[in-house]
Amino acid sequence: MDSEKTSEAIEFLIAYAAEYAIAVVGVIVILVVGFIAAGWVGRTVRKLLNKSSKTDPLISNFVANIARYGVIAFTVIAALDQFGVETTSFVAIMGAAGLAIGLAFQGALGNLAAGVMILAFRPFKQGQFIEGGGVAGTVDSVSLFVTEMHTADNVHIIVPNGSLWNTAIKNFSHHPTRRCDFVLGIGYGSSHAEAMTALRALADADARVMQDPAPQIVVSNLGDSSVDITIRLWCASSDYWGLKFDYTQAMKEKMDEIGVEIPFPQRSIHMVKDAD
Repeated sequence: MDSEKTSEAIEFLIAYAAEYAIAVVGVIVILVVGFIAAGWVGRTVRKLLNKSSKTDPLISNFVANIARYGVIAFTVIAALDQFGVETTSFVAIMGAAGLAIGLAFQGALGNLAAGVMILAFRPFKQGQFIEGGGVAGTVDSVSLFVTEMHTADNVHIIVPNGSLWNTAIKNFSHHPTRRCDFVLGIGYGSSHAEAMTALRALADADARVMQDPAPQIVVSNLGDSSVDITIRLWCASSDYWGLKFDYTQAMKEKMDEIGVEIPFPQRSIHMVKDAD
């Protein structure tokens, strides 16, 4: 009698294991195929969007990520259905759980919403130099939750999208031209007219300096130690730093050449002797 019960139990376990082994294999196949398909869908969407010259690379990457995660979500639901889990009930449970998770991760959802707003209003594009969220750098990509940038000295920066969207954003690459400003202080004993003529000649000799708008060279301040001359030159945005560095050096060399003094800070002290 005991041997019959034992054999029946063994047969039941074998049948049970065989039934669920097939389900496990099916789940593995669904997950493998689903994740492969998710990667393929993401790459295909990115390629299709990148074929259009009007599509910003930031948008194509963002949409490709959404498509990829959508396929992954569908794959997980299909795998649960293979195990016999009621997907309708599961979706309802996941909706309730999603609400609770959403309340717990408001910051992450805020970053997601900010990422959507960044791509919708496009305050910057890939490859542009911006300042926002307390950092400055060249934009590499915008993902679901973060924006990746690199600084001029090639330091990688990851900024939450919410930090960018909720602060003022300076886009230094938005316009094709920029104004390069300089202030040069000369001594009161030197001729400011001679200095201004020399500065104008330097600007005219540099091909990077635009003539429309015309260069502006004016006496802007009579300081304690110097007569301050302000120079405003317009150039292409890509020439900004090169012009900034070269013109600064050229000013110093030219002032030395024509004998115009660039003074140190000075202060005159008048001493009054006490009558006693």
